[in-house]
Amino acid sequence: MAVMKKVIGERSEIGLSIDSLKVGTRLPFDVYVKDKGIMKQVFNKGTVFTQIAKNTLKSKGITEVYIQKIDQESLNSYDANKIITKESVLDDPIKFKNYSFAKESHHQIDKLLLIPGSEVNFNIYLFNKFSLTPLITIKDNQPVKIPDLRLIEGDLVISNSDIPLYEQYINNIVKSKEISTDDLKQIKSIALRENSKTIMKKLLEDPRSGEAIKKSQELVSGIVDNILENRDSIYDMLSLKNYDYYTYTHSVNVAVLSIGLGVEVGLSKNEIHALGNGALLHDIGKSMVPPEILNKQGKLDSIEYKIITNHVLDGYNIIKERKDLPPESHIPLVQHHEKLTGKGYPNKLTDKEIKLFGRITAIADCYDALTTQRPYKPAFTPFYALSVIAKDKGDYDPEILKMFIKMLGKVR
Repeated sequence: MAVMKKVIGERSEIGLSIDSLKVGTRLPFDVYVKDKGIMKQVFNKGTVFTQIAKNTLKSKGITEVYIQKIDQESLNSYDANKIITKESVLDDPIKFKNYSFAKESHHQIDKLLLIPGSEVNFNIYLFNKFSLTPLITIKDNQPVKIPDLRLIEGDLVISNSDIPLYEQYINNIVKSKEISTDDLKQIKSIALRENSKTIMKKLLEDPRSGEAIKKSQELVSGIVDNILENRDSIYDMLSLKNYDYYTYTHSVNVAVLSIGLGVEVGLSKNEIHALGNGALLHDIGKSMVPPEILNKQGKLDSIEYKIITNHVLDGYNIIKERKDLPPESHIPLVQHHEKLTGKGYPNKLTDKEIKLFGRITAIADCYDALTTQRPYKPAFTPFYALSVIAKDKGDYDPEILKMFIKMLGKVR
């Protein structure tokens, strides 16, 4: 494989022809492209390089990609066809059942809120590569100081029963006088997201809980105020680097993205509230889907696919009678899988039949799904995810998509 070393910024990069990447192989290194003079990561290590991916890059005029110099050895093995694809543990029914149970009985928390030196009174585990490993263990109810956990690979989780203790920890961190004013803004944004996740988890467990829905509306108000006050706070409220997919985290991400896009579009504050409430609840119907289907690796069979698609109408049926939610908030639930081409579901709506809230939430939902990792598939990078969505111009509103891409300009 012909390569050439180039120095980009302060790092030494290895430039490769895009034709050097082999279709159908799992990439053993991160891959970057040069976009308007800026290096942007386009594929994560472990991504399967497909013909569609190759065509997408070529359609953008990209013929050369880059890897970091430290990945030279991986490149040599890749060039020599010494790539080994490991069988996923999710192919083992017993291991899959254990993984699914562990995922459902624990709650994912944010590393950035676990400030080194602060104390916790709940156990913290590392959930990585299908294994659950204790990181912090409480003994005799004695609080433990948190070490620096920010660089640990994988998700940090707590037992569902410890969620109230985590919520109290969040409250204490936000009120702490030891945090600088500059850091406090970021901490408050992350805390808002974390509180939203715990409420969404409760809603998915009890979707008809009036108390949880009321609390979710209060949190949406907080997210709206936060973004209106500081547009950049959207980046602190997004969870874009999770190891695994969690419906409650996805729901919060879609709400944050939709609210941010509603601001960009120029909606009134009341309209943004209605959009945010619907976006946060857009997947509440997945509370009716068995975990083994939600967590399944690979392609769903026809029955499983039908069950998944039913989540749209199931969600609408859960919230349609609620008088504290305006009719406009129903739109994200019923239209977030519709496409302008008529290829979406459940009603195969086309073009003008899809309302603004539906168009916004469809883009936010697709983007977050693409940029969220799965145990069997690395996340798409933001650059590549936006390229994929932009390529399907017929499915998504092109003008709203332009605003969305501009809004996420700082995401790498």
